[in-house]
Amino acid sequence: MPERISDAEHVVMEVLWDESPLTAQEVVERVPEGRAWSANTVKTLLGRLLAKEAVAHEEDGRRYRYRPLVAREDYVVGESQRLIDRLFGGSLTPLVAHLARRDQLSSREIEEIESLLKELKQ
Repeated sequence: MPERISDAEHVVMEVLWDESPLTAQEVVERVPEGRAWSANTVKTLLGRLLAKEAVAHEEDGRRYRYRPLVAREDYVVGESQRLIDRLFGGSLTPLVAHLARRDQLSSREIEEIESLLKELKQ
């Protein structure tokens, strides 16, 4: 996806990744309760996502049904890489070291990372 999506747009994408295609009203109904967004807000966000080519829409009578054009996994890969590039010079090692030094990795997480590294070496 060439253009980043905002946090608000990401909420809409999560709804569409969970279930699609959906109408704008169906997206409104599925947005997490704490947001209290109007239908107009959701339609604005859908319009932005259309412009960014993150979603597509198909006519269904007098309304549109929206679906993601970007898979959630691909989005996560891109966002993760942007974070690593921006904060850690493109290298994963300093990120893991940073988390480990700040005691933010549990013993279980360390074991999972060790297991993953062993798999990757094979």
